[in-house]
Amino acid sequence: MSLSSTSSLLRALLGVGVSWSGVQAATFYREADSYSTKRDPDPPRYVEPAAASPSTQLNEFEWLDVGLDYRLRYEYRDDDIRRARDGVDEPFLHRTRLYLGVRDIVDPLRFAVELQDAHRYNGDYALDSRDVNELEFIRLYAELHFKDLLPADSLGNSRPVALRFGNHNFEFLDRRLIGNNQWRNTANAFRGWHGIVGQEANDWQVDLLSVQPLDRLLYDPDRPAEGKRLWGAIGHWRAWSDVVTLEPFYLRLDERSIPDGGRVVHSPGLRAYGVFRRSGFDFDVSAVTQFGHAGARDISAWAANAELGYRFEDAWKSRLSFFYGAASGDRSPTDAEDNRFERFFGFGRPWSANDYVVFENILAPKVRYEATFSPALRFDAGYSWYALQSATDRFYNAANNRDQTGQSGTDVGHEFDIRFRWQVTRQAEVTLGYAHFVAGEWTRRQVRPGDTDFAYLELQLKAF
Repeated sequence: MSLSSTSSLLRALLGVGVSWSGVQAATFYREADSYSTKRDPDPPRYVEPAAASPSTQLNEFEWLDVGLDYRLRYEYRDDDIRRARDGVDEPFLHRTRLYLGVRDIVDPLRFAVELQDAHRYNGDYALDSRDVNELEFIRLYAELHFKDLLPADSLGNSRPVALRFGNHNFEFLDRRLIGNNQWRNTANAFRGWHGIVGQEANDWQVDLLSVQPLDRLLYDPDRPAEGKRLWGAIGHWRAWSDVVTLEPFYLRLDERSIPDGGRVVHSPGLRAYGVFRRSGFDFDVSAVTQFGHAGARDISAWAANAELGYRFEDAWKSRLSFFYGAASGDRSPTDAEDNRFERFFGFGRPWSANDYVVFENILAPKVRYEATFSPALRFDAGYSWYALQSATDRFYNAANNRDQTGQSGTDVGHEFDIRFRWQVTRQAEVTLGYAHFVAGEWTRRQVRPGDTDFAYLELQLKAF
């Protein structure tokens, strides 16, 4: 076979320059099919243009985006391993968000504000910033937005350039490194600069970050974490193939408060996701390496994730997927090298439906089934296994989280979870879920021997 023939065959298999329908699409963007990696859009999902609002009083404000969202969740937790003592906890979590965005009318100047009020009632433990963050601006920025500063892409989509400064509430990549934690009652937020070249519809796009994470305070205004800054460059390359989207990235975390020269973590990585044309198979893989220093110790860490799914041709649009996630742990607290993966500001779920696992010192194979029984009713269920990558490093969320001798082993446990989501109306959604965790050897030795149960009922309402 000639070189040109081989190249043509490869391009056909990968879908390079080929549209599935034979008709050129209006956008290069392809959503990942992988479980729970869909990023919250900008503006957020509960926000609508005022011109599209059912309220005729708002229809004339074509330059305004508006949203009001309320969520109430009742939780039943029995023997939560994150707590130092066992027992039943039955909290009610309330969260309200209001969004206003101004665009087009005074371009290139734009504005956005998002106010959040988060509370917990009836809990059996001390209040913390996971659940409580009273009347906080999680988004409050001004933006310079230039629609046509760069030439349009080959589909005719404009390639805007924007620069934002202020408070941000955003998500990137597969949400495992930078997420706003939609599940948690409070949000990750940042203050600083966000530069954007391009938009999702374009063949390529770049996000540039220089921000400080905000320390969540229960009742006082949140403030930037002193001496801590996140730098980032995140690319999106969508034009090479209909089969794969590539997201190369570089993240850097600076922490000046660490003794002996501070802590600097460099994290280059690559994510690739897509669908194998009409085979029904989809994939999502990523790999990250980390280096730098933490005081006098050198940093050498890594992480990788891979998910392979298959979408059945049935009435339920069901999908079966297999996932394996891994992140390194520190081999020894006394040597000259720190091997614990820096998880940055990613989500906790769906690593664990119980919210036990974070993206560090973990090995986590999973199998999951998803189905859409009707346009209004969705279902998913999964089984997960958890082990420490390093027996001598910590398991972050456990009450007694580290055995430096390694004698407790690496078997954290396994977990079954199930969830139903019912879209009652366009403005109302009800979620019912349950998770059962079976303690492994490490958990039995370090925390407590019994299994744990978690059930929840959630109501989410939006006004527009």
